[in-house]
Amino acid sequence: MAGKDVQNGIDELKEKLWQARRVVVLTGAGISAESGVPTFRGEGGLWRQYRAMDLATPEAFSRDPKLVWEFYNWRRELLTPLVPNPGHFALAEIERRIPEFTLITQNIDGLHQKAGSEKMLELHGNLWWVRCTGCESLVEDRRVPLPEMPACASCNALLRPHVVWFGEMLDPRILNAAYEAISNCDLMLVVGTSGTVQPAASMGVQAKRRGATVAEVNLESTPYSDIYHISISGKSGEILPRLL
Repeated sequence: MAGKDVQNGIDELKEKLWQARRVVVLTGAGISAESGVPTFRGEGGLWRQYRAMDLATPEAFSRDPKLVWEFYNWRRELLTPLVPNPGHFALAEIERRIPEFTLITQNIDGLHQKAGSEKMLELHGNLWWVRCTGCESLVEDRRVPLPEMPACASCNALLRPHVVWFGEMLDPRILNAAYEAISNCDLMLVVGTSGTVQPAASMGVQAKRRGATVAEVNLESTPYSDIYHISISGKSGEILPRLL
């Protein structure tokens, strides 16, 4: 996209954004990648000799929980020094200025919270929280690394990462809250997501059907670029601050 087209898209989105009272933002791996978070998709998605997507399953955890925890401890070590980028901070500032705002994220890295975002729905969980496989208690635990086989303080059962693995259902309470926000918003902004992972991929289309203006900011075009009202190609860390 030419520079003039990008600027026109930003100007149009800026006008729509500050006219809106109810705004929903959906973020994906792209915004975190700009902070150095690996995406684990494609050819480079390997840890040791394992495909990362093969370890992020309930079957892998049942078969070899120690190996899965080694993988997630490694991910925690990767994330510890990383910081939010200007895109994260811009969304936190937009939240402060918009009367009704909801941030829906597919990311599990916690960078939105570090940037100051509060009105959040984490579709896929959070890497910095652990859940007991016995009593289901849920706690934040930022130790790096965690013990090889971390145990619940309440019942001593094995803990697991509080993330949604492949083959697991999303939390229906979080999903319902996301759909409710989408159905009532004036504007929806889709940031850094390729539009391939459901149900998040179709959320922008649902918002458009309900009458909202929908815009996307992404490095590359997506299957929805021609469907949304506004599509801006570029880094979210460069585009989003310009909305302020």
